[in-house]
This record gives sequence, C-alpha cells and structure tokens, in this order.
Amino acid sequence: MKYVEKYQSVFVLVAIVGGLVLGQVTGVPAVADQLILPFLMVMLFAAFTGIPLSRLWSAFRNRRVVGSSLLINFIWSPLLAVGLGALFLRDHPALWVGLIMLMVTPCTDWYLIFTDIADGDVPLATSVLPYNLVLQLILLPIYLYAFAGELIALPLDVLLESVLLVLVVPLVFGGTARIGLVRTKGQQWFTQRFLPKLSPIQIVFLSLAIGAMFASQGEVIRENPGLLALLAVPVIAFYAITLGIGFGVGRLLSFSYEEMVCFNNTILSRNSPTALAIAVVAFPHEPLIPLALVIGPLLELPLLGIIAQIHIGIKNRGWWPFDPAILCSRG
Repeated sequence: MKYVEKYQSVFVLVAIVGGLVLGQVTGVPAVADQLILPFLMVMLFAAFTGIPLSRLWSAFRNRRVVGSSLLINFIWSPLLAVGLGALFLRDHPALWVGLIMLMVTPCTDWYLIFTDIADGDVPLATSVLPYNLVLQLILLPIYLYAFAGELIALPLDVLLESVLLVLVVPLVFGGTARIGLVRTKGQQWFTQRFLPKLSPIQIVFLSLAIGAMFASQGEVIRENPGLLALLAVPVIAFYAITLGIGFGVGRLLSFSYEEMVCFNNTILSRNSPTALAIAVVAFPHEPLIPLALVIGPLLELPLLGIIAQIHIGIKNRGWWPFDPAILCSRG
C-alpha cells in the first residue's frame, strides 16, 4: 500500500480535528459548507475514472463467487443494516439512515488492495467491481425509499436528483476521461502512469470534504458528542457477522483460498465516500446523516487490515480446506 492509502484513517482523523478547529473561526463554517460537494465530486470523478466497466461481461465466468457476492451485498446487507439499526439506533433515526446508506453501497475500489495483501484473486475482484457500482446506482434510491422512508422525510424526486448528480454525472465524466486518455496515451500509460495517481487523489479530496463538513457542522457535533461513537457499535457488528457469513458461504460452495479472500473483501468493504456524497445532497437539513457516514472510512481501513491478517493466518496455517496446495499435500 502506498503512504496515502496506508494512512487513510489518519488523514480522515486529522481532517475531523482540523475541521472542528477551523469551524470556530468566524465565517469559516459558511465557506466550508459550500466546499463539501465540490470536494466530493472531484473524489468521485477520480474513483469512477479508474473503474473498468468493460469487465462487466467477464465477471460471470465465476458465477459462484460473483453471484454469491451480489446476493450478499444487495439482499443480505440491506436487511442486516435495518436489523442492526433497529437494535442499536432505534432512538436515533438520522444515524439509522446513515447506517443503511453505508451498508447498501458496496465498495468500488479499496477492497482490491486488501484482496491483494492477503493473496486473493485480484482479477476476479476487479471484475466484480463494475457490477457493484451499477447495481448500487439502480438500487440505492429503492432501498432508501423502502427502508428509510418512515424514519425521515424523504421526497423521492430529491433522492433521484441527488443520485443523478452524485453518481451519474461523475460516472459519465470519469468514463469519458478514461476512454479519451486510453485512446490518446495508450492503455499501458493509463494503467502504469495515470491510474496509480487516482487513489491518493480520492483520499485527499475525501479528507478535505470531511474536514469541510466538520467545520460547517461543528455546533451539531458539540451538541451530540457521543452519537458518532454510538454508530461504531453496529458498524463493527456488521463486519463481524458478515465475515462469519463469508467463511460459511466459502466452505459451503468450496471456494479456493483465493476465491474466499476475494469474496470476503467484496462483501465487507463499503463505499462510504459515495454514500456520503449522496447524503450531503439528499439530506441538507439532516446533518447527522452525512456526519454518521464519516465513521465508515475512519473504521474501515483498520478493520480490513485486521481481516487481511486473519486471511493470511488461515493460509499460513493451512486451515482453509479447499486450498489446492493443501488438497494436493493431503492426497
């Protein structure tokens, strides 16, 4: 992992503290509020430029892993988010909505890093990525309207407009930029020279957006100091439960070790930056919803790092029964 990627959680934490400090300066909150969405749009443009939509058809060569991943991400995870919210956040509807938004948007980038760290199947993980993006683009408004409509005021037209602005616009511009750069500079230049620069750009502008958010909403945070910590409980529970399900599905369907690592990372990683951008646009009068989503990038990196070490430990000890090397040695 590169320096910026490795210390993503530190960048986010520094942005939070810096935003809270700058928010005490007269005039800064108003300016910061206007900067949140532009920062997020740059971040999303960088993210979507790196997504290879051409891999959509190649993904289903491995239908067991890809199909199981999509079922977990788009059926099980939304239901789990509703259940965890009912258990832990019943008295805090805005945080509950933030949890739902976080859990119904599977990751479209970071999980590749942790798949690689644990020696998983990175090409297979990459082929799943476009499906995660396209399906969350279609299903996010439906999930929010179905699961969050009774928790807060949720005009459908505003929700659809926010998804169009935050997802479709940067996706179109990112795809256009990708095609244009590949045609003018070549695939090798794009992959080796340009693509590695996109991830640090995403992290920097995400951190800037989070800093601006905390600068603009410092008063809300001071009035509710323990709410963001409260959200950490169901988030950690989500990771623990889903990891157990990942191992169970992997054993049931006889995934190889590489497939199992790929599968677990695709169902565990969340697309909190995209959910955050939508929340900023869709819920301008509910500041706790986007603030709740900040906990995603703050917790996700260390949790995925721990899970990567769990995977490596399983491999080194020969505990995964469907690893081809283990099967050969037993035979």
